[in-house]
Amino acid sequence: MRHARRRVVRRVTRLAAVGGLLLGGTMVTNAVASEPSAPVIGVPFTAPPATGEGTDLVSRLGNARTAGSWIDSAGRPVVAVTDEKAAAEVKRAGAQARMVRHSMSDLKSAAATLRSAPRVAGTSWALDYKSNQVVVRGDSTVSASDWSRMTEVAEGIGSFVRMERMEGTFTTRLNGAQPILSTAGRCSAGFNVTDGKSDFILTAGHCGPDGSVWFADDRGRQQVGTSLRGSFPGDDYSLVKYDGGRAGQGADVVAVGDGKGVRITGVADAEVGQKIFRSGSTSGLRQGEVTALNATVNYPEGTVTGLIETNVCAEPGDSGGPMFADGIAIGLTSGGSGDCKAGGTTFFQPVTKALTELGVKLIVAKSSGGTGAAPAPSASPGAASPGSSAPITGTDVSTLLGRLTDPRNVGPGMLVIAGSLVALVATRWIRAEQDRKAYRQYYSATWG
Repeated sequence: MRHARRRVVRRVTRLAAVGGLLLGGTMVTNAVASEPSAPVIGVPFTAPPATGEGTDLVSRLGNARTAGSWIDSAGRPVVAVTDEKAAAEVKRAGAQARMVRHSMSDLKSAAATLRSAPRVAGTSWALDYKSNQVVVRGDSTVSASDWSRMTEVAEGIGSFVRMERMEGTFTTRLNGAQPILSTAGRCSAGFNVTDGKSDFILTAGHCGPDGSVWFADDRGRQQVGTSLRGSFPGDDYSLVKYDGGRAGQGADVVAVGDGKGVRITGVADAEVGQKIFRSGSTSGLRQGEVTALNATVNYPEGTVTGLIETNVCAEPGDSGGPMFADGIAIGLTSGGSGDCKAGGTTFFQPVTKALTELGVKLIVAKSSGGTGAAPAPSASPGAASPGSSAPITGTDVSTLLGRLTDPRNVGPGMLVIAGSLVALVATRWIRAEQDRKAYRQYYSATWG
């Protein structure tokens, strides 16, 4: 039995090396078989958002004449403008213009004033382009006196600052109560990146300080990497360096459950109104929408700025997991409120900033143009084409699952790994018809 168990450990280690990290749950960052052997390295900002026209117009017209942009329900860009001349320019460019009272400069000035006020844990604020307001939220931990003080600050700024109390609490999505798979807690792997010499996993900074060691089992026997060069609070990103130095085959794919993976082809900034997906080790694949940008969250551990605000749910253990759209990497799960039963707000660290600050590049799929940004046919049967989904296949998967779930072969230290792999192949989050339709729309016409 001892020899059989050693064989299982070796096969799990090999599978983790091919498929990514088992950072404490069901999340594995990459597909585990039938993947092209040579992903390319994309540079930061290798791909624009799906509809970058609004962002380009805001950049061209400037903060004094605009107040952000978003995508409407029909997928068309809308630009908030402060004067008729700017509105005319937006319309000539083929986008919709909406007249607003306050410019982006006004909104950013309001946010700066809120940042300069005494810090109150359990609060957040974000720029709501659609309402032309700065929305300040306070969770259930904020005292009446602290809320009153923040309200006074908001009233001093102006009526375009909206105050909202909310249920629940703002927390990072780390779960220390579950089986510990690192020296700091349980998280999810994000995207694979490289500095040209070594490969890393990009994940959340609050998952653990520099030096945190990550394992693929609950007994600390299978070390897979060490955290370094992280930033939290302030930002929320860090690198986990692979012990072997390389991410392995399939490094350009993120798993989404149900035995499927999505090939990542580039990276871009988020846009308000953009439809997105998030995958994590606790709650699997979930879909939502970007609701605001430049969000600030005062977690109990510290303040993080420049986050992406969304209405997608997340739960403890999902921290660091990938947020993406159409095969484009967008964010890393940071924190939020609520759960996937009641819903809630989830914030994401922009991937673009993390890549720039860390000096690394995303490992992306090959494309016809060679940049890793544009979709191209799959290099191998059964593998996911860029931005699409396809089965994760391979004889090692089914054979390994059978052996892992055999009680004669599984020791206590292997139970977490077994559960993770079973969940990876058997997760059924996207069996609901709504999710199935959304997945078809945004990723692939090859749904099985």
